[in-house]
Amino acid sequence: MACRISELVLGCRDPEVLTRFWCEVLDFVVLDRMHDGSTEIGPREGFGGPQPTIIISRRDEPEPGKTRLHIDVNATDRDQDAELERLLKLGARPADIGQTGDENWHVLADPEGNVFCLLNARLNPL
Repeated sequence: MACRISELVLGCRDPEVLTRFWCEVLDFVVLDRMHDGSTEIGPREGFGGPQPTIIISRRDEPEPGKTRLHIDVNATDRDQDAELERLLKLGARPADIGQTGDENWHVLADPEGNVFCLLNARLNPL
């Protein structure tokens, strides 16, 4: 038997801001709120499904070094351009990490500057 990714952890200054942002982006819900202000968000079906949950954890200061993990998202019900517009309205902003401009994905940052990518959908939108 193999392992699967069960959760991703994202440190930030304001968990509530990122909780709202990522719940809207991914159509997730809050599954748990911890006493330290952290939240765990995930699919409406809850814990243990095929999608990992995201723990949004309070960190007053960024951790040293460059983050080596980021989130990639694909639109499920619209084309990439329409999804880009939606993400920008939610508070995402373009990010430059040295891309050439020839990529078929968009590099964005969430409201706290965590970089993520909007990929060109691998499947046709529903």
